[in-house]
Amino acid sequence: MQYFLKLIGLALGLCLFLLVIYGGKGFVDGLRDSDLLAKRADNLIAAGYGPKQLGTGRLEELLKVEDPGFYDHGGIDLSSLGAGLTTITQSLAKRLAFDGFKPGIRKLRQSTYALGLEQGLLKDQILALFLETVEMGRGPDGWMTGFFNASEEVYGKPVSELSDHEFLRLVAVMIAPANYDLFQPDPELEERVARIERLVAGNCKPNGLMDVWLEGCAAR
Repeated sequence: MQYFLKLIGLALGLCLFLLVIYGGKGFVDGLRDSDLLAKRADNLIAAGYGPKQLGTGRLEELLKVEDPGFYDHGGIDLSSLGAGLTTITQSLAKRLAFDGFKPGIRKLRQSTYALGLEQGLLKDQILALFLETVEMGRGPDGWMTGFFNASEEVYGKPVSELSDHEFLRLVAVMIAPANYDLFQPDPELEERVARIERLVAGNCKPNGLMDVWLEGCAAR
């Protein structure tokens, strides 16, 4: 029995050691990749595809929905209302660090890669890369990627010229792009937009960390 317990202890110790190595490699990879990613982000910003090009007050609205603690956390946020378990940086890491992300142990690499990105990149660079790579749902020519690209595809104009409602429709889609249709009347999309409008107006707040669907902002 004692020998069996020792074997279990060794196995658990080995698993823990491998998890530390796996997670540590994610951090190192994120930090290593940051040099090239910084140049890519700077090119996007110079070309007019950075967070400041969203329009007055628009970045703040996007962050209230997607990552309310973005400027305060180092890649992971387990305290902000409505933050869920995936920050903007972790969302970006999912697209940069994996050919095909699946839940499970990969969440560890996603998180540590995000920590590496936070160490190697400026916040505006992270946002520029996020806006470039975020999935925006089905378009007329296939799957749409990129917030600025979706604005042109859906509305035929740059983000800075969108109405408040048009802008929030694009923000609303990001949580589950396959679930919504930006090109046809979509009651579920409009319901989410209505919740977001209440949130950004300060008329409601999420029901805790995991309320990413904004049930706390549903119509009463």
